[in-house]
Amino acid sequence: QVQLVESGGGLVQAGGSLRLSCAASGRTFSSYAMGWFRQAPGKEREFVGTISWSGGDTLYRDSVKGRFTISRDNAKNTVDLQMNSLKPEDTAVYYCAAVRQGGRSLLVLSAADEYVYWGQGTQVTVSS
Repeated sequence: QVQLVESGGGLVQAGGSLRLSCAASGRTFSSYAMGWFRQAPGKEREFVGTISWSGGDTLYRDSVKGRFTISRDNAKNTVDLQMNSLKPEDTAVYYCAAVRQGGRSLLVLSAADEYVYWGQGTQVTVSS
């Protein structure tokens, strides 16, 4: 069982930055791929990015490439999402998610259905 708790959300002006963190419980965190997803009001949950169990590989949706960076610290059981150059369209509730990576590719892990554990979400609001 893995429990995930996100933090770091808030209100920021367009062009600003925020850093979200996800703290995970459990002794086998280093075997889990970690994903970030977001859901805006009235919209489907969408993939933001994912990081492999080792931290060596990442994948992002096109609209955040070059602006968002995912990193992880397996010694601390944390995964972070650094968000720069934020835009109003980045406004959403952001969720971290976890699944034992096994043989899954990061492309496969861009699908929310692949993840077993989810955090409660943290609100990010970007004002124009």
